[in-house]
Amino acid sequence: MTVLTGPRRDAASGEASALVILLHGFGADGNDLIGLADPLVPHLPNVTFVAPNAPQKCSGNPMGYQWFPIPWMDGSSEAEMKQGFETSSAILNSYLDEMAKEFPADRTILVGFSQGTMMSLHVGPQRANQLAGIIGFSGRLMQPELLADAKSKPPIQLIHGDSDQVVPPNSMPEAESALKSRGFDVKTHLSRGVAHGIAPDGLQLALKRIHGWIS
Repeated sequence: MTVLTGPRRDAASGEASALVILLHGFGADGNDLIGLADPLVPHLPNVTFVAPNAPQKCSGNPMGYQWFPIPWMDGSSEAEMKQGFETSSAILNSYLDEMAKEFPADRTILVGFSQGTMMSLHVGPQRANQLAGIIGFSGRLMQPELLADAKSKPPIQLIHGDSDQVVPPNSMPEAESALKSRGFDVKTHLSRGVAHGIAPDGLQLALKRIHGWIS
């Protein structure tokens, strides 16, 4: 099976006690998100940050990666999208198994953006050992019907820009409703005037959640 690789920032203090896994969006790579560590490290000196590259080369951007193809963006089929999603989910699960050898689940947080959020919300609840939390920026919940088989229910923070024209903002309340109906602790935040991206208010909230989950 494919082994995920990507940039890593070890804990600034030299004494890592928690892990944040940053999952990038469609057409990007780990380098696109590892920069989020820069403003967070001064407040989280004991946290290691990793940002794996998705396992598939992006057809729409050969310099980037994708977790799965998107039919309305790259002309792929629904079947190809489903297969890519399932394959990447299995690979991400294996990656989390490897990282669990360094950091226990209750000291591990998934932070996703766009497709990375979709992967986080799908794979996180499949983990038998509950993660410390999941933060999802500008994404949506794929296959909500599978939440009925969730093995764990980590706390979740969803953040979305109200001017997002890539992933509709209403994806956030839809995900919130589905997750809460299955007993998940979910909080949401709408970033005003923000398109498909991560704004300072969202990043500040993410920092607050990470602090709360690993303190």
